[in-house]
Amino acid sequence: MPRNDASELAIRLGREAEAVCRHYLSSGHRAGRYWLVGDVRNTPGRSMFVRLTGPESGRGAAGKWTDAQSGEHGDLLDVIREALGLVDFKDVAEEARRFLALPHPEPEKTRTPTGSTSSPAPGSPEAARRLFAMSQPIRGTLAAIYLSGRAITSLSGTTALRYHPRCYYRPDEHSPTEIRPAMVAAVTDLTGHQTGAHRTWLALDGSGKAAVETPRRAMGDLLGHGVRFGTASEVLAVGEGIETVLSPRQVLPRMPMLAALSAAHLAAVLFPPALRRLYVLKDRDPAGDGARDSLVARAENHGIEAISLTPVEGDFNDDLRRHGANALRAGLTEQLHPEDVRRFMEG
Repeated sequence: MPRNDASELAIRLGREAEAVCRHYLSSGHRAGRYWLVGDVRNTPGRSMFVRLTGPESGRGAAGKWTDAQSGEHGDLLDVIREALGLVDFKDVAEEARRFLALPHPEPEKTRTPTGSTSSPAPGSPEAARRLFAMSQPIRGTLAAIYLSGRAITSLSGTTALRYHPRCYYRPDEHSPTEIRPAMVAAVTDLTGHQTGAHRTWLALDGSGKAAVETPRRAMGDLLGHGVRFGTASEVLAVGEGIETVLSPRQVLPRMPMLAALSAAHLAAVLFPPALRRLYVLKDRDPAGDGARDSLVARAENHGIEAISLTPVEGDFNDDLRRHGANALRAGLTEQLHPEDVRRFMEG
């Protein structure tokens, strides 16, 4: 098939990206502007993310997907090929044309909302910004107690974190909404614009996370962005979880850091224009190795020096809690570039 015909089919599929995903990647689910699934062969999971919105072609186009675990990427024609096990492209094109000829429901994002027009759509960036604006600084709250229980006591530069005493929690679509205290984190892009929010629901005394099935959830536009501590320019450290990132920051308070919130989002972190050295905070978790390898490869392709920092225990918060700040400082000193030891740790 001529290349322009394939491109036209990919564009047409991109216009129906959510319907394509619901049909061929039925093991996944929608999360904001993305469809999350295990892989392009429709395995359950969250490693692969498909853009449901975006331009028709080029960077960030609707229908483009990336698997953070394997490093695979492609468009919706690839989804059809892999999901159905097709070999010849003419069969893929025939199936794509058959699918496009079917009537499809209007995507959720374009349906007319019911009720008050003043309320942002649940899970949208607007709802995330409203939640964060309604929250309060964390000092003296259950969020601070929770972090202290994780040996995170220095809260310098943590304005991205707030506390909401009555944050809505709904176990699933069939259950009633509950009200629980939560730590709320702002997800921002490279310019500092808030695109989403992350919630960690807490026990009523702040002693840990709430005893619910999913005590952590994110909302809004997350891909490429993260929870930022400090403003990055030439040096940045990135990791998955908020606690994982805040732990080395207890001994490196001046080093800019970012929590990507998941392995899939870690692989897709966008780099500041002036970045020249990237530290990747590892967890001893084989499931996330592919995402970290993908991030390191992307950084190196951009001419950015990438250095992995490895904990002694399962993650850096385990190191901080079990061995203390002095041991954590010593371990990081051995792994950091000497220039960054002088710049961020000494003095």
